[in-house]
Amino acid sequence: MRALLSWVVAGAVGTVGLAAGCSGSPRTAGAPPKASMVAVDSALVPVAAPSGSAEVEPAPQAVRVVAGEPQDPECPTGMELVDGDYCSDVKQTCTKQWNASQNKIHVCEEFEVGTKCVGKTSHKRYCMDRYEFPNKKGERPEVMNRFHQAEIKCAAQGKRMCTESEWNLACEGPEMKPFPYGWTRDPLVCNGDNLWDGPNMKKVEARDPTELARLWRGVRSGSSEQCKSDYGIFDLPGNADEVCANEHAKGKTTTGKFDSVNTGGPWYSGVRNQCRPKVYTHGEDFYYYYLSFRCCAEADGAATNPLTPRQQKDGWDISKVEKLAGFSVAEMQEKLRQKETGSCTCDADDVLCKTMCGTLLGPDAEDVTVDTPRVRYAGKSEKGNFIAENTGSTEKPKKK
Repeated sequence: MRALLSWVVAGAVGTVGLAAGCSGSPRTAGAPPKASMVAVDSALVPVAAPSGSAEVEPAPQAVRVVAGEPQDPECPTGMELVDGDYCSDVKQTCTKQWNASQNKIHVCEEFEVGTKCVGKTSHKRYCMDRYEFPNKKGERPEVMNRFHQAEIKCAAQGKRMCTESEWNLACEGPEMKPFPYGWTRDPLVCNGDNLWDGPNMKKVEARDPTELARLWRGVRSGSSEQCKSDYGIFDLPGNADEVCANEHAKGKTTTGKFDSVNTGGPWYSGVRNQCRPKVYTHGEDFYYYYLSFRCCAEADGAATNPLTPRQQKDGWDISKVEKLAGFSVAEMQEKLRQKETGSCTCDADDVLCKTMCGTLLGPDAEDVTVDTPRVRYAGKSEKGNFIAENTGSTEKPKKK
């Protein structure tokens, strides 16, 4: 009998045996750099002001619609309806696995078909951006945002940060699949397994456009046509990593310390790029050259509160988030207007402006292709039979 590895994955509450390692976040020395702002460019809609906060200026609703793209009538333009039952804990059986020692995690390449719900189920109905921010097909996902900056960008569109359970459900679909496209991991379906490239952290912290362009290993939103969930949402695992809102009880435990949660994993080798694994160890000030986000909203025209569940419980208003972000909802709405008209320009050394306009990435950035060198199974085989594949370097990926 072939030995099988089974685990219980805690959905909205994290992952048992999965959350300890990074979803792909390379390990770097020292505290993460404190970022500036980035930009957004999607549907401009009014934002619902939470009680006790100043009224937020509505943004115009003139939105570019991509011809030929379907649209759910229950959701704003550019968003997809997610309507289904979510299981808090699932059991999945891995049949083919290797050890990614650089991240201290196990990467499962194949799962037994079928997932068992071993937790509580709840029905969810909400809207999610079809693509990563700025939610436009053919554009690159924007990176280098801190959590509160991403939150203000969503609020400027009348949206909010997605929660981790919402992200999970949108990714795995009704069948609770480990990958949005099925049961077998494929880094050419959702961009992954790229070579590690050793970031210069001082340059990343300084938002050096040349260094950010050198490190870019992403693809354009919607270009990976098969990297699409059952709900019609693209690029959830792989490509850029994403940040979403924590739903754990606030506390000193690893899973409850921060309001921000990293999910999906980025484009490097040694990363699981699954739906359920999460990283809870990066605070709200964390930003990185492969970290993006997407926004959610309530369905059926219901008002959307831009605050996270934890912020609402703690009695925050939007002004506190604006202060932490470094810019206001109204200021971001103005940048969105400028982006729509192509007038969101900045001085070369104005990091704040470039972050809000989404122009930090240098002009020499190149998108990867199916022919880009990749490293697969770059570690010790633990389950199943396969041979390591290395199409780009004789060296193992550096520790990350």
